[in-house]
Amino acid sequence: MVTPPEQIPLVVLLGPTASGKTGLSIELAHRLAAEGAPGEIINADSMQLYRGMDIGTAKADAAERQGHPHHLFDILEVTQEASVAAYQQQARETVAAVRARGNTPILVGGSGLYLRAVTDIIEFPPTDPQLRRQLESELAAEGAAALREELRRADPESASVIKDERRLIRALEVIRLTGRSFTSYMPQRSYEPTVEPVIQIGLRVQRSLLHRRIEQRVQQMRQKGLLEEVRRLEEAGLRRGRTAPAAIGYQQFLRVLDGALSEDQAVEETIVATRKFARRQETWFRADHRIIWLDALGENLAEQAMEAIAGLTG
Repeated sequence: MVTPPEQIPLVVLLGPTASGKTGLSIELAHRLAAEGAPGEIINADSMQLYRGMDIGTAKADAAERQGHPHHLFDILEVTQEASVAAYQQQARETVAAVRARGNTPILVGGSGLYLRAVTDIIEFPPTDPQLRRQLESELAAEGAAALREELRRADPESASVIKDERRLIRALEVIRLTGRSFTSYMPQRSYEPTVEPVIQIGLRVQRSLLHRRIEQRVQQMRQKGLLEEVRRLEEAGLRRGRTAPAAIGYQQFLRVLDGALSEDQAVEETIVATRKFARRQETWFRADHRIIWLDALGENLAEQAMEAIAGLTG
């Protein structure tokens, strides 16, 4: 019996970097095809949105994709700024289109906010480029301390967790523009009705093993030519971008091009930064009790994931 489009589940695969999400997504797409509802993979990694950022983001190549449709990869130039609000609309439209074909959308990534932008009820505050430029000027003239104090008075909850200057400016932009706290726009853990049913499958890897996998991955990126990829992207305007040049690996290897780091140092700094990022991912995902966690290295992982999907659909 054909499943009505509105009953086809949105399968979400998440977990820390280097946990094996890409491989499992392709295996699930294959198994779902055998059951008559082929999987189509939708990107939820904010850096895999960028064209040309392939090696440093561990993006699956054509051979690895095995002919399964992949969506929302390579849709931005490195000079463009990624927008989670724009992504939300594109991703939800893609989910609906995949379901309309009778296929199964598989949302894959480790960018927590991008994942939740698709699955959850979430409101994105407006932006004002002129106000943002003003805040950037204030930051340059007065330093971060003054802006952090303003944020602390207006939104102590955000002030307690925001560390980087980019998010500091964004939080103050929202406060000055809307009169509401940045915290008030944070998503609630409630699925958006138009994308239900949703099943979230998380991949869990023991910490020390995950660290080894991250080190191996970064070394492989170096061997595959990450430095040359960064060099090509710099020529394409990477440094002019707002988000792309801050990506882990790319920021370190740009410093190699500048002569500030050796390639060995860039590799080591990338490994350390990636491990820290993986810990932040784990913390983010751990708070969501809707996730079904599976051992990424356990036997019959794909079978377990398929059983979880079947459990949702009955």
